[in-house]
Amino acid sequence: VLFMITGLPVALPVLPLELTILYNSLLFTVGASDCAIKGEAEGICQGLIRVLEACGASRQDLSAKELWQKVLQEVKLEELQAPLHRLGALQAAWWLAANRLGSVTGLFRLLSNAEDLERARCREGENELLSLLKAWRVPAAEASLPLVQSAGDLKEILCTAAAFLQGLQELEAGNFPTALSLLQEAAGGFCSKRVLAQIYTCLGCCAQRMGKPQTALQYLRRALRVDFQCLPALSYVVSLYHELGETDTELQALALLYEALEKKPPAAASFSRCFLIRTELLVNTPMLSSILCHRHPSEVKYLLAQRCLQYGRVADAVDHYLDFLALLQEGLQQQVPLDGGSALPRIPEVFLEAASALEQAGRHRDAITMCEEVIRRTTGLIPWSLRVKERLEQPECPLPGAEPAGGLPSQKEGLRCLAWRAAGYLHQGWAWATLGESKEAITQFSRGCLDDGICRSVCVSMPESLLPEVKVLQKIRLLSLIGRGAEFLEQGKHKEALLDFQHGLQISPGDPAAASYLVQALWKLNRKQEAAARWQKLSQSSAGEDEQQGRPFPLYLMSCLKRATFPHSECLARSIQDYLGITSQDSPG
Repeated sequence: VLFMITGLPVALPVLPLELTILYNSLLFTVGASDCAIKGEAEGICQGLIRVLEACGASRQDLSAKELWQKVLQEVKLEELQAPLHRLGALQAAWWLAANRLGSVTGLFRLLSNAEDLERARCREGENELLSLLKAWRVPAAEASLPLVQSAGDLKEILCTAAAFLQGLQELEAGNFPTALSLLQEAAGGFCSKRVLAQIYTCLGCCAQRMGKPQTALQYLRRALRVDFQCLPALSYVVSLYHELGETDTELQALALLYEALEKKPPAAASFSRCFLIRTELLVNTPMLSSILCHRHPSEVKYLLAQRCLQYGRVADAVDHYLDFLALLQEGLQQQVPLDGGSALPRIPEVFLEAASALEQAGRHRDAITMCEEVIRRTTGLIPWSLRVKERLEQPECPLPGAEPAGGLPSQKEGLRCLAWRAAGYLHQGWAWATLGESKEAITQFSRGCLDDGICRSVCVSMPESLLPEVKVLQKIRLLSLIGRGAEFLEQGKHKEALLDFQHGLQISPGDPAAASYLVQALWKLNRKQEAAARWQKLSQSSAGEDEQQGRPFPLYLMSCLKRATFPHSECLARSIQDYLGITSQDSPG
């Protein structure tokens, strides 16, 4: 019908009917597509041009914004005001969907009469667009011209969408109090349960960024009460419980999130099909997509494993890591990118964390096998010599996962592979030591100590961008030396142990574990005076280097750091104090 009408010469008496048909037609088009509104509403521009033609007004090549300005300033016929206002509300929907908030504000200034503008006059701190929308008088519907969606309903949806969009803008800009106020306005508006849950999720995100975790939790609980399938809200709940240190609740929420993600997602929350234009079709911004991004089930499974390991729940950690590794076997690499775009770490780190969990759970041989897989896969990727100085001018690969010419790993990747392999040997060393296999333990610790030539090459002229990788390598080497030295002490090889602890202190001067073991080695060698002097110096020293730097090491090293802690501090301290007491008595008074 619309096509037939627009093909006819324009006639003023039937123009209200034509504009009403155009209004209904555009609503049906949007409702049938059931997706976010995009682009310009060409039909609205054509309708405005026909209005200008009917009124004898000149028409040039004008933009949609200029057309509206010309029509509303020059066309004063009373019978056209209602259909033009309805069409204006529809135009506002298109512009809101394009995030053109300024254009919508300008349009409603033109649609408002003097009385409306007086009512919409903003006091300080009020939002002009919302004030204009609320003050706009909805044209009365005509019985002879039925509408598929009333202008009154459209007004309510425009108000909700405008508040939601502006709230998201302020949230992105960091203006949190303003964002909170606008999002609260949107939450009281006209929308489906799904959109209301999204608004509450954004309110929770805003409150969290304001440093109000309890308020954030209240909003997120409301989101889940409204629509339990709003899983991004549950993700934020998890992060808030982590922030609050509520370990049990955090793990329960993570398990619930994983279970929900594993299930087949149900149909979207219900909305009334009688509304062809809805809030969800008007609000589609990158900021909202970022807030509402869905995690992959495997990411949640890994986070669950990681948290259990961090919290010392090693039995649960083992189960979750093994489940996650089973997902890897099923081809997870093709489902989720294992680079910077995902919450998942690199695969060797997952294996090493799993090995750490197995070791702490007493499954030492399983841990050894897990580390063997890391060693096997990384050995071929490590160059024989990491000549950092000669390659400083070579740029890093521009794409994640890309490799330089010839298939050789980049400097950073080579260092990471070296660290992963050395960490595998380190874990194997501790596992064999626990099993009482001292010879195997010493062999693996020796491999974890790295070749001196490689160590010198990675420490000379090191660019600052690679320092984190080098520090991890140095820590692994230190821990391997401490482990091997401890085994030598157990075997009574005190001189060999002393050399390892001295070497460790060259790598990390002042390290409390290496220094304590060094004192014990000196004591065993009957160099008691030197041991006592070093012990006194150690007791007076401040916190170790790691605490001063505050730089956390990878999770897969945490159990090794604990294992390397000197276990005989009290016994050794008593022996040294007794010795110092005797020597002070023997000294001439």
